[in-house]
This record gives sequence, structure tokens and C-alpha cells, in this order.
Amino acid sequence: MAQKPLLNYIPALTGVRALAAYLVFISHYAYAFDENFPHAVQRFLSEFHIGVTIFFTLSGFLIAFRYFDSFELSSAWFKQYLKNRVARIYPMYFLLTLAAFVSFYFTHDEKVTNGFASPIGLFLMHITFVRGFFDQLKFTGIAQGWSLTVEECFYFSAPFIFYFAQRYRKFYIQPLIITGIGALLVLIFRDVNCYGFFGNFTFMMLYTFLGRCFEFFVGIQLALIVRKKTLDGSSKQKFTYLGFALIFACVWLMSILPIPKGKIAGLHHPMGIITNNYLLSVSIALFFYGLLTETSILKKILSNKFIELLGKSSYIFYLIHLGWMYDGLHFSFNWLNDRVFELYDKWGVDWNSPFQYDNLNVLYAFIILNGVSILLFKLIEEPLNHYIRQSDFLIRNKKRAASV
Repeated sequence: MAQKPLLNYIPALTGVRALAAYLVFISHYAYAFDENFPHAVQRFLSEFHIGVTIFFTLSGFLIAFRYFDSFELSSAWFKQYLKNRVARIYPMYFLLTLAAFVSFYFTHDEKVTNGFASPIGLFLMHITFVRGFFDQLKFTGIAQGWSLTVEECFYFSAPFIFYFAQRYRKFYIQPLIITGIGALLVLIFRDVNCYGFFGNFTFMMLYTFLGRCFEFFVGIQLALIVRKKTLDGSSKQKFTYLGFALIFACVWLMSILPIPKGKIAGLHHPMGIITNNYLLSVSIALFFYGLLTETSILKKILSNKFIELLGKSSYIFYLIHLGWMYDGLHFSFNWLNDRVFELYDKWGVDWNSPFQYDNLNVLYAFIILNGVSILLFKLIEEPLNHYIRQSDFLIRNKKRAASV
């Protein structure tokens, strides 16, 4: 079965990555709109963390579509599979994580370590992805990088998920077993003082693969449904818009839930967890199904060449939209604001500064971070991706081996 052409003919899937990253960005900076919009709107925007669920569901779909019918539980296949995953994910994550800890060396920003005694030890936990198993460390370093621990757990698990799905035909039992293991780990470790290692059920359900595996399984199921179909966009159904509407219905539902004490979003409410992890992922799958089988205005927008470029660079955007780089921009905007008002004082005028409004500064940062993301994608991420795939890392490159 020819699988890769799907990605070539459905560039909207790449555009979706940009949409997901931007939703997460909005959720983190929704405060900037609080003065200009009703509180209900600000609550609604703060639940745009759903971009993470979009990422997880999309990952489940893409990995299953590419590998479900061709995977092998062999050393050679697994090495090639891991090589491809490393080439895609690891180089920029490592470089940007290193930059975060170098920044900490100069700024001593406690957000980077959250009081962890050994910055070097924490750095090693980051580059091996294990910090994502500890509640107290999940937002250290590159705060949003916790989701990469979830992704890497899925990547390692996917071949075995496929194996058991094909061998025993018990596909839907697997997420129950996986989440059950997570619950057991919480019962074992919740009273152990080890930086919150599986320290509570909310952490397990929202920040680990064991709690969020259903989102990946929904993506896998979508791949199993469409892999035998002709994806020519000829369907006249309206799943694109139905799924899109249901996605934001889930956002609305989380936005009206009470926020638990010490938390910042309805996501952390028990009903918020159910909505985010289960109802939302099904809605996203309906949206994806529409993009894959229908032709719509939304699909055309997401397939636009520029949007596709933004989608390709969205991984970097996601990694830099919080943390040392944004903090540097924020400091720069404040500095520029002070300089502008000093000029106004010299001129004897009472004008507004272009840097005095939070919402405008967030917009400036959004534009700048997108520009930086595209540059880093073109100059570093894409070349390194190709280099690793063509190298002898983990397994000898077949083309290279044939030429010797």
C-alpha cells in the first residue's frame, strides 16, 4: 500500500499543526485580552490548550497510517523507526533545551529548575525526557516540553500497540489497560516524596502517556478507518465543520467548569479531564476525517503553501513560545516602552507608546516568534533532519551501503 502520498496530497494535515500550536499560544497569553473582552471570553481562550490534544491525535493517526501495515518487531525495523523519530524530534529539542539551561546560568530564573538542586542533573532528565514523569518538574526547562515525554512514550509503544491490535484483535482494551497501569502507579507512589513521581491522578491523567493514551488511540483508529479509502476529497458529507464545531463546544464546556483550587483552567476539573482526553479527541478525529475525505474552504485554507510552511515550523514555534526567548522579547518590549516615553518627555508630547499594551506586545511576539521559527526550521531543523536520516546513525543508510 502506498502510504506517503497521503501526506503529499493532504497538506492540510501540516496546516493543522500550525493551528494547534497557535491555539496553545493563545491559551498561554489569554490574560492579554482580559481588559478588552468579557471574563467569559478570557476563560474560553484559556482553554485553547486543546492544541496539545490535536497534536496527540494527529500523531496517533500519522504513525498508524505510515506504519500499521508495515511494522516489524525486528531490530532492523525498530532502529530505522527510531532513527526517523529522532531525526524529526530530537535535534531542535536538544538545542533549545541546552539554550534554556545556558540562559539559566546567566539569569538564575527559578522557573527553569523549580528549586531542583542540580541543574546539570535536571538537564540530563530533560534530554532523556524522564522529567515528564515528575509532577514538580514537568514545567521546568522548556515548560511545554512535558508533552514530548508523552509523545516519546507513544513512539516507543506504537509498534507494540500495533502488534497486539493485529495479533489479538483487542484494540479497545489497550487504552483501558494502559490507563489502569497509570492509576496503579499513582496508588503506589502518591505518598512517596520523589518530586511528584506519578504523585496524583490529575497529573497522571493530564501530563503522562498513561493518562492521555486514548487521544493517540483515537488517531490510530482513524488511520485504520481511512487507510483503505480513496482520499480524493469527493465526499459530500460535512464532517469537517461538524468536528470543528464540536471541538469548540468542548472548549466552551471546559470554560464554564469550576476551576479547582490552585489550578488555572477548567481542564483540571474531573469533567474537564473527561472532556479534554475523551470527548475532544473524538471531535478532533471527526474534523480530521472531514479534512481527509472532503473538499472544504477550511481545508483549502489549511492547505495554503504559506500555512503549510507555518505548519512545518510549528514544532519550533511550540518550543519557543514560552520560556527564555519569549522572556527576552518581553524584556525588550518593556525596555523599548521606557525609551519611547523618555523621547515623548523630551518632545513634550503625551502620546501612546506602541509597546504599552499587553495585547499588542503579544501580537508582536507572535509575529517575531513565527519568523524565528521559520528561520530555524530552514537553517537548522530541516537540514539536520535530512542529515540524520541519510546518516548511519543507529542503522546503516541503505543507499550509502549500496554504494560501497
